[in-house]
Amino acid sequence: MYRHILAATDGTPFARHAVEHAVGLARALGARLSIVTVTEPFHVFSLEVQQLEDTRTQYEAHAREWADRALNDAAALARAQGVSHDLVQVESDRPYQAIMDAAADRDCDLIVMASHGRRGLAAMILGSETLKVLTHSKVPVLVIRPGGAEPWQALT
Repeated sequence: MYRHILAATDGTPFARHAVEHAVGLARALGARLSIVTVTEPFHVFSLEVQQLEDTRTQYEAHAREWADRALNDAAALARAQGVSHDLVQVESDRPYQAIMDAAADRDCDLIVMASHGRRGLAAMILGSETLKVLTHSKVPVLVIRPGGAEPWQALT
């Protein structure tokens, strides 16, 4: 079935829930796991509050710190379940493309991502990296919604 799973995380509780699913699925299938997080590069002109308040050096330090925290949390989940994993931090203006590229570079055969559950106008205005991956990925994508059961548990 699946031999190498890519789990995307942005450090949010929703993403952590998706990583938990990916870890459980990888464990049940005996698959390898790659965990990726994508940070946005610093822009002089930006609407992102963090970039408006920080200098380039401060922003880059905060972004590295945030990425390390997200990846270390995900790695702890994998270690606790004995799942072989690697960590990937990518900087990109297009997170969805970076996620798909990471999956292709590592020969992953499944991408696991969270859905943040936005609906209506908020979803349209804010966009969705998950939706973009779903739309463009050549690799199957498993979307984990907030809450819900762990379907992989039936496999163990």
